[in-house]
Amino acid sequence: MKIYINGTLVDKADAKISVFDHGLLYGDGVFEGIRSYDSLVFKLKEHIDRLYETAHTLMLRIPLTKEEMIQAVIDTLTANDLRDAYIRLVVTRGEGDLGLDPRKCIDKPTVIIITDKIVLYPKELYENGMEIITVPTMRNNPEALNPMLKSLNYLNNILAKIEAGNSGFSEAIMLDHQGYVAECTGDNIFIIKKNVISTPGQGRLKGITADTVMDIAQEFNMATRERLFTRHEVYTADECFLTGTAAEIIPVVKVDGRQIGPGRPGPVTLKILKKFKEITKKDGIKY
Repeated sequence: MKIYINGTLVDKADAKISVFDHGLLYGDGVFEGIRSYDSLVFKLKEHIDRLYETAHTLMLRIPLTKEEMIQAVIDTLTANDLRDAYIRLVVTRGEGDLGLDPRKCIDKPTVIIITDKIVLYPKELYENGMEIITVPTMRNNPEALNPMLKSLNYLNNILAKIEAGNSGFSEAIMLDHQGYVAECTGDNIFIIKKNVISTPGQGRLKGITADTVMDIAQEFNMATRERLFTRHEVYTADECFLTGTAAEIIPVVKVDGRQIGPGRPGPVTLKILKKFKEITKKDGIKY
């Protein structure tokens, strides 16, 4: 396996960064998870745009243009001869000292690109649907650390994932500081009620896959809403599913012990999933 680090492709065993890198010391950096399907990088431009937007808010200067970053992703995929892959793109503040002050970092952010395979959930969960719970750890208050920022500081999500795992579940709902549904530990959440598809309008990452689902729903002449909703509305939904780059689209059939709809993947969810798979075969950058 070849890993891209600061313009050079190196063997996995030689992929090293400084222990003084602020990405390691403080989670000071940004990242994107991206997928390719049959040598087509899905929504690559959208992922790169989001990466640079997060970096801009963090006042982190990425030392490549967007076009150069796209080419670096393609070069790494090609070097590893991967047609279907998961791509992890990371940019850290770079090497600094042991203090918090990012001004002490040398003006050379670290750019890392890893391309590999990923299986987030077993196949049977996509076929039969998954069960999830709500965990006590709430989503970060947007005024403290905005969930719209896809930064390396993922401890909020990890703590919630630990709680899910300790209870025997693969995924969990996180509520926002007002008690509304925000998102899951690594996925966006959708509910369907009377042919209206809804997803939280705040307290969540703006997902690339989630946006694709909203586009698909509108193509199917479904009403779409980004709005506040509670767990009660999840429990009483006709259908529920999660979205994410790694997860793609996965049906949810039970939440906090409450059966969702008929207790199996719903027809609208399956219809959206089928359309999504079609889109991944044509919407992206070829390599």
